Amino acid sequence: MDWGMKNRMAQLIQPDGRALFLPIDHGYFQGPTRRLEEPGKTIESLLPYCDALFVTRGVLRSSIDPNNTKPIILRVSGGTSMVGKDLSAEGITTSIEEAIRLNVSAIGISIFVGSDYERESLLNLAKLVDEAERYGIPVMAVTAVGKELEKRSARYLALCSRIAAELGARVVKTYWCDDGFEKVIRGCPVPVVMAGGPQVDTEFEVFKFVHDGIQKGSIGVNLGRNIWQNDFPLAMIKAIRAIVHENATPEEANDIFNSIKEDSKIQMARK
Repeated sequence: MDWGMKNRMAQLIQPDGRALFLPIDHGYFQGPTRRLEEPGKTIESLLPYCDALFVTRGVLRSSIDPNNTKPIILRVSGGTSMVGKDLSAEGITTSIEEAIRLNVSAIGISIFVGSDYERESLLNLAKLVDEAERYGIPVMAVTAVGKELEKRSARYLALCSRIAAELGARVVKTYWCDDGFEKVIRGCPVPVVMAGGPQVDTEFEVFKFVHDGIQKGSIGVNLGRNIWQNDFPLAMIKAIRAIVHENATPEEANDIFNSIKEDSKIQMARK
C-alpha cells in the first residue's frame, strides 16, 4: 500500500481502528428524504462527532462548507430512483477526475449481488477499483439489497462482502444481522462497517446491534437515518460514538442518549 492510500485510509479509520461514517447520500435515489431536505443544516451539529461524510458531489458542493468538514467518501454510483423499475440498475455517475478535484478520501459504490444487474454492478466496482488504485484512493463497496431487505441473512451478506473484497474494495459497508454476523466478518478480509437501514422502534435497539456488531469484528458504522431522522440526533450520534470509540455498552449508550435528550428538552423549553 503506497503512502497516499495509507494516508487516506488513516483519515477514515481512526487510530483505535474504529470508524463512524455519517451517510447523507440518500437523496441520489430518494429525493428530499425526511429531515435531509436541507443537508447542510442536518449535519451542522453532527459533524464534530463523525469520522467521515458519505455524500454525493452535488450536495458536497452545494451544502458542505469546505473550510469546516471531515474526510469525504464520495458516492459515485447511481442512475436509478425509488420510482423506477429496479434500484439495482445503477451505473457509475462520477469520474475519478472529479473525485480528485473534490479532494476526497474515498469513493463509494453499491453492488447488487443476486439481482438482475449483479454482473453490471460488480464490473462497475472492478472498473472503479482499477481507476482509483492508480491515484491511491480507496473504494468502499456498499452491499445494497434494493427494496428486498429480507435478503439480509448472514449467508447472503458474507457472499456479498467477500465478493466486494475479492474485487478490490478497501472497505465494505454491509448490514448487521442477528444470526451469524461473525461469519460475515470472518469471511471478509477488509474492514467492515455496518449500515443501518430503516429506523427501528427504539434507540436501544440501535445501540444493541451496533455494540453486537463491533464485538463480532466490525470496525464501526455507516449510519444515517438512525441518527439524523431521530428527534434528538445529537444525542444519538454521541451515544453511538461512545460505543464505537469508547467501548460503551448498549446500556451506557442509552444513558448518554437520555441525558443529552433531557438537556436538549430543557434548552428547547427555555427558548
